[in-house]
Amino acid sequence: MKRLLLGLCALFFCHAADAQRHKPQARCEPIADLPQAAVFAEEMAVRHQFDRAALTQWLAQACLKQSILDAMARPAEAKPWSEYRPLFIEPKRIAHGVQFWSAHEAQLSRAEAQYGVPSSMIVAIIGVETFYGRNTGSYRVMDALATLAFGYPPRAAYFRQELEQYLLLAREADFAPFSVKGSYAGAMGISQFMPSSYRLFGIDFDGDGHRDLWDNPDDAIGSVANYFRAKGWQSGAPVATPATAVADPGKGLANRGWDYRMPLKDWARVGVAANAPDQAQAEAMLLALAGDKGPEYWLAYKNFYVITRYNHSFQYAMAVWQLSQALEAARKIEN
Repeated sequence: MKRLLLGLCALFFCHAADAQRHKPQARCEPIADLPQAAVFAEEMAVRHQFDRAALTQWLAQACLKQSILDAMARPAEAKPWSEYRPLFIEPKRIAHGVQFWSAHEAQLSRAEAQYGVPSSMIVAIIGVETFYGRNTGSYRVMDALATLAFGYPPRAAYFRQELEQYLLLAREADFAPFSVKGSYAGAMGISQFMPSSYRLFGIDFDGDGHRDLWDNPDDAIGSVANYFRAKGWQSGAPVATPATAVADPGKGLANRGWDYRMPLKDWARVGVAANAPDQAQAEAMLLALAGDKGPEYWLAYKNFYVITRYNHSFQYAMAVWQLSQALEAARKIEN
């Protein structure tokens, strides 16, 4: 009986192994086969003196991944606010955020003093982006950027620039281009900086001689604060105020962006009331988010717009701000 069982087990594992060997693999379309890739390689060689042979080899290793294109087609920000908000304003993320804040309190306080960005906002950005460094992405950054640079026409120019910046960063920081993983859009590290942001705003905040946003929370904290200040964060200024929209939102007043802003007193004249009398002169844009019980109206100020420089979605910016508020409240209770 034992021999029979062993024989059956051996037969089972043999078939399992054979099935695994013959399992269809995800199709990889080589980036190097695309004509734009050759043009890009030549531009990098001429503009930045990259070795043509090395560039050709890297592009030959890069894959155009359908899963990345699929992810671009269904971003979380496409969900209505009533479904998007619970993804981030939830007990586990708040609890871990309080822990992260306590563990890095000294560096957060120093960043707040130096750059004028609240600790709660820095923690909230890192919490929304990577759950405080736990989820930094599983795609090879080279694959993600190359796929979007050469296989995603709506934003190909942008991602081609980011691929350029990534290769420059790899050369400067002396790492192999295929050694780094990130999001499906090519964002990297604890703070999920795109390559251009890493090069422009990434800083060595702990003074160890290296700016490391992948494994060093202190550098990530300082870099987020540096980014916000560079984008125009106003220390002590408001972010958003709940509003009551008396006017018909169908007139196109809401969600038109920062270019369509005016002082609160002018919003009141067109039927949008905000409970912020001390901010009557402050400029704001009107938001209408799809809440559980119908539209939620908000008047959003310059600091809200600054959050959207990290991610252009109004829902993203609102989630970051509301998480920062929840973190402040939870921290007060704990202390």
